[in-house]
Amino acid sequence: MFTGLVEGVGTIEGLTRMGEDIRLTISPHFDMADTKVGDSVSVDGVCLTVTGFKPGGFFADVSQETLTRSTMRRVKRGDKVNLERALRMIDRLGGHLVLGHVDGMGRILRKEQRQRSWLFRIGVDAGLSRYIVEKGSIAVDGVSLTVNKWDQNGFEVNIVPQTGLETTILKKGVGDFVNIETDLIGKYVERFLTGLKPTEEKKGLSVIDKDMLAEYGFGD
Repeated sequence: MFTGLVEGVGTIEGLTRMGEDIRLTISPHFDMADTKVGDSVSVDGVCLTVTGFKPGGFFADVSQETLTRSTMRRVKRGDKVNLERALRMIDRLGGHLVLGHVDGMGRILRKEQRQRSWLFRIGVDAGLSRYIVEKGSIAVDGVSLTVNKWDQNGFEVNIVPQTGLETTILKKGVGDFVNIETDLIGKYVERFLTGLKPTEEKKGLSVIDKDMLAEYGFGD
């Protein structure tokens, strides 16, 4: 479990093919001396397990499933990535609950500077947009952000100067892909209220409407 408050940036120092999986070598740009084998680390929003160490870095394996759903299949040596170690129960929850289980990828459609911050519009498919709400939380490359606006085709977020300084997000440009994890709570609400079967969930079916919400006591 993570918060979406990125601790720092790391560099991809190496990629090794392991059948259909890959092994990454990552060198963090901040102190991770207390990290152990088996610890979870969010890498651009993807929860990976530390499998070993080298001087100045660590190894993490990426499964084929993760490669198909995330930008991990696009990373290359020298790329910078956002890093966050797992949440401890004594930590402040400054962002929102992030699992590091990426739902899919979005694509940056617009990037505009607005005073000291930046406005991003990110396109996603309908299967993801149905879990996005205005002023709700979303993780973009592991960064916890607040949704300004949304529609069926995408959403908008603001990147404040501090977030821009501490993460890689401002290095992304129009056309670049980013990892998207929608709010955990929305997915569970849909599952409990609709009773969708796994096959129906894969088809992107949803029967949440005003009548259903009223039936369960969520009316005006």
